[in-house]
Amino acid sequence: MGPHVPDLIALEVFVAVGKEGSISQAARQLGMSQQAVSARMRSMEEMIGSELLLRSARGSELSPAGRLVSEWATDVLAAAERLDAGVTSLRSQTARQLDVAASLTIVEYLLPRWLVALRTRQEASAVPVTQVGLTAANSEVVIELVRSGKVSLGFIETAVLPAGLRVRSIGFDELKVAVAPDHPWATRRTPVTVAELVTTPLVCREPGSGTRTTFELLLSTAANGATIAPPRVELSSTAAVRTSIAAGTAPGVLSALAIADDLALGRLVTVEVDGLSLRRQLSVIWRTGSFPPVGPAQDLVALARAGGRH
Repeated sequence: MGPHVPDLIALEVFVAVGKEGSISQAARQLGMSQQAVSARMRSMEEMIGSELLLRSARGSELSPAGRLVSEWATDVLAAAERLDAGVTSLRSQTARQLDVAASLTIVEYLLPRWLVALRTRQEASAVPVTQVGLTAANSEVVIELVRSGKVSLGFIETAVLPAGLRVRSIGFDELKVAVAPDHPWATRRTPVTVAELVTTPLVCREPGSGTRTTFELLLSTAANGATIAPPRVELSSTAAVRTSIAAGTAPGVLSALAIADDLALGRLVTVEVDGLSLRRQLSVIWRTGSFPPVGPAQDLVALARAGGRH
């Protein structure tokens, strides 16, 4: 806007003074102090460069210039009300449906409690409960769903962050090398070396998986770019990888969240790797804007950030 256009509150105050014919009565109607209303009027006159009110002992009436500005201001306020009604309608629609995509580890072990927290917050605030449409896929697919606009938010676990999208960390996760209890690595007294891990065919998730991409990037970096052995087998779900490792097919790498129960029950054993940190960032992504869309999307991200730091 130009330098001579007052803000909406000033326009609302000005129109009220014109209708009431009195600064004090306009102040009572608006719930403001008389001094605040007078200050607004003086500021408007200075901004516009013209006397808008003719003040007297009997009250305040609009000057000829003031009547013109009042007509224009009334049109602006009416347009602002229409804008507010339209935005409120859009927010209401957004509040009813939120489409989200998330990588499999997040879907299985983190997102459910974030969604429960979101529902609890909305019910406590007496606002409409959001219907969440959820797509579970590997991180590569999640990125494309967000990029294409098919979902508003994506939660990913890959270390390769997407260009052209907004990205924010929501926490961290730890990957673990796991083996069956009868695997030779399960009872060795020294950590596995990076060189051993690089040359060992593993049970892996499919290409595009955040778990696999992150692990291979971290391992390759630790091994100074050495070629990693091809997988023993590639599987498309966390559960299938766990089962295959436990069956003795080969070692594998999974989130600590995904194997907690298997470790507690003795179905899997974790193996330390000398000189290799497998901590990874979990991220939320969206298309544009400094922040996720206002409403349920932003609330869900806040809950994820609050509960996603491990």
